Amino acid sequence: MSYNIAIDGPAGAGKSTIAKLVAKRMNFIYVDTGAMYRAMALYLLREGVNKEDTGKIEEVCEKADISISYKEGEQIVLLNGENVNGLIRTEEVGNMASVSSPNPKVREKLVQLQKELAKKTDVVMDGRDIGTCVLPDANVKVYLTASVEVRAARRFKELTAKGETCDLNQIERDIMERDERDMTREISPLKQAEDAVRIDSSELTIEEVAEAIIALCK
Repeated sequence: MSYNIAIDGPAGAGKSTIAKLVAKRMNFIYVDTGAMYRAMALYLLREGVNKEDTGKIEEVCEKADISISYKEGEQIVLLNGENVNGLIRTEEVGNMASVSSPNPKVREKLVQLQKELAKKTDVVMDGRDIGTCVLPDANVKVYLTASVEVRAARRFKELTAKGETCDLNQIERDIMERDERDMTREISPLKQAEDAVRIDSSELTIEEVAEAIIALCK
């Protein structure tokens, strides 16, 4: 039987960073579901799809081939055979992913892949609805969050480190809008699973959060 750890939470809470560290410490496979949805969003943007055009999103998403491979322990997200790890972390892609991910056709295509992977191997999976929808029977469920101010500051630091020009206030507004969309969407809204442990990372280090999650597995 495989062992599954589900980590949910809003944008900028540190889910990916924490999930990667926990997976490494426990020798599990890390599955960044957000990266898969971002790969789909990148594909939609490349195809010139308007984020408001639901019908076009459903039509075009069927043509995207998104898969995961591993090289020296690192997850590689492949979009039609292309490694897009370095292309899917922009604000434009993130905003498209937030709009397109609730689409039933998009979700159906990607959730199936995620479920199949979790059945075959020990995984740490993070996203918006892992514990509630994708892996409802996960062995450990965590809802990782942080204040809007802390999440915006983290994102600002990340973007400026890459040399990108950005506005902290605008990032805060974007995060609040994304939270609203994610929490109120009709299909699989962002919410804490009833049996999930809530961890607020606002005042915690990465190591402290990772250790708290690993302790839940013992």
